[in-house]
Amino acid sequence: MLKNKSYIGISFVILVFGIYAVPKIMDRIQNNDIVKGDRLDKVSTTSTNTSSLVKIGPAPKFELLNQDNIKISNETYKGKVYVLEFFFSTCPTICPKMNQSMLQIEKTFFGNPNFGIVSITIDPEHDNSKVLKEHRELLGVKSSNWNFLTGDKTYIFDLSNKGFNLYAGENNKAKGGFEHSGLFALIDKNGTIRCRKDDYGNPILYYDGLDKKGVRDIQQDIAILLKE
Repeated sequence: MLKNKSYIGISFVILVFGIYAVPKIMDRIQNNDIVKGDRLDKVSTTSTNTSSLVKIGPAPKFELLNQDNIKISNETYKGKVYVLEFFFSTCPTICPKMNQSMLQIEKTFFGNPNFGIVSITIDPEHDNSKVLKEHRELLGVKSSNWNFLTGDKTYIFDLSNKGFNLYAGENNKAKGGFEHSGLFALIDKNGTIRCRKDDYGNPILYYDGLDKKGVRDIQQDIAILLKE
């Protein structure tokens, strides 16, 4: 008799639970919420904004001569998203890799009038406009918005080291006689340096032009800035 009462009690509890829970479960299934979380975790109703890039500050102003001996400045790129690097044409170490990374970026956004590239030589005594034009043609650059710039050495070194905080220096012991960063700066349409955050939430500042992930990341972020 006691056993029968226990069964009746258990059946009653199951019935009450069914009346309460089944409609809710069905509602979740119909709204596709059943796959968004499990019984132990709350389902988040907020979405992460992955398109937010950090604003570092205004890019340093510059005015230099390009491969056609025409003055190019930061104002030339006003209203455009652009990537900027420091390099030199006779560099035997990291520059060829940087060149290939830039060519990949150029190819991805080729034909977009709102995108450009700036390559500034740190060896202007050798890399005059004529040399840079030959180097540009050797690389097979197609974009009219990709300028190779030269000018006064002190001015360029200050722009690199003090302006962008991207290291560049002369070193007789280094291959090619110069040392410099392999990083790319990303500048938005308003002339502001932008970047994403790392896995710890810190701004990366610049993108690694020697790394596949760095190149992939900057291409993704260029696309974001072009939509702003």
